[in-house]
Amino acid sequence: MSDDAHAPHSLFRRRLMQGLVALPAAAMLPRAAWAASPATAAVNTTGLAVTDDTVTVGILHSITGTMAISETGSVEAEKLAIAQINESGGVLGRQIKIIQEDGASDWPNFAEKAKKLLASDHCAAVFGCWTSASRKAVLPVFEQYNGMLYYPTFYEGLEQSKNVIYTGQEATQQILAGLDWVNRTKGSKSFYLLGSDYIWPRTSNKIARKHIEAHLTGCKVVGEDYFPLGHTQFNSVINKIKLTKPDVIYAIIVGGSNVAFYKQLNAAGIDLSKQTLLTISVTEDEIVGIGGKNIAGAFACMKYFESLKNPNNEKFVPAFQKMWGANTVIGDVTQAAYLGPWLWKLTAEKAGSFDIDKIVAASPGIEFKGAPEGYVRIHENHHLWSKTRVGKALVNGQYEVVYETSDLVQPNPFPKGYQ
Repeated sequence: MSDDAHAPHSLFRRRLMQGLVALPAAAMLPRAAWAASPATAAVNTTGLAVTDDTVTVGILHSITGTMAISETGSVEAEKLAIAQINESGGVLGRQIKIIQEDGASDWPNFAEKAKKLLASDHCAAVFGCWTSASRKAVLPVFEQYNGMLYYPTFYEGLEQSKNVIYTGQEATQQILAGLDWVNRTKGSKSFYLLGSDYIWPRTSNKIARKHIEAHLTGCKVVGEDYFPLGHTQFNSVINKIKLTKPDVIYAIIVGGSNVAFYKQLNAAGIDLSKQTLLTISVTEDEIVGIGGKNIAGAFACMKYFESLKNPNNEKFVPAFQKMWGANTVIGDVTQAAYLGPWLWKLTAEKAGSFDIDKIVAASPGIEFKGAPEGYVRIHENHHLWSKTRVGKALVNGQYEVVYETSDLVQPNPFPKGYQ
């Protein structure tokens, strides 16, 4: 990746390491009257880091290593949400304090940092992780110490834990919906599956293959390849794609590897205005490094794009850019990360407590009407009801929304026949 491509995110990473920047001049929501705080003994019976006027939470993402290109935006979004919540009165009358840890794109490190945030820092909630590998690494820690994780990334599903609220989409809302769309609108019959070599891309492509071969009439998979995280040499697989001539390149490459892949794809003469490419892993955050010209014409299936036109998003984008820079972009996971602190606040206030078991009990049915993607609601399976959308990548680094479901899609992390 060039120095120019790295520059925006390098700046933000430095700012993130330094802690929370100044509050935005105008929060998205009007400042609420400061109400009398309920007694600490009433809202914290399990030894969490709660005082009469503060509550401590953790942020756990990679702000160094190959995943920083993707995860930096999540940290920015969580800090924006927390700043706005604090400015509007806090949670149960308490201001939110942040302890931030760097997972450093290393899964065992995520587990170690999660243990610190729960066992040593006694955080009332943790907002974090990006890859499924990092989530799988910390899950036993959250279950052992009975912590609460708000996880923002679209993922493969096939998981449900009382200790996790999944604010991104699962496979039925993204993978299956996207494949149905490309088959229906493009008449696509042959697919070449690509992915980074860890649990999310492999499991997602396993689900995709089953759907293509068993549920899309006359469709087949003509190739499938995986690459280590941080991989930068894609010419061999690009040659295979040229030989097999698939109707669709289905790409689940993550992190910095996306920069090399799309640049090499473009350099090899593959025109994405003619060759259909559908990704579920490239948001506006990654396009900062990829460059809009290298991915223009590709399609992405997500629930959020920065270009969405609705009143919530039209407040969110300026607030985000005021806090983090006018040229900052906002991707799907960034927006899903923003939901985490707000959903936690709403749940704690419904429960009248920060206690984890009470948060768990109060979570189903929680609604966030201020979500930039539009209205969302927590299902009893701890995933969100949300819309599915398809965007077309433009030269300017944004996506043009070309499809969205009319209604919220119910989350189903254990679809029959795909396990």
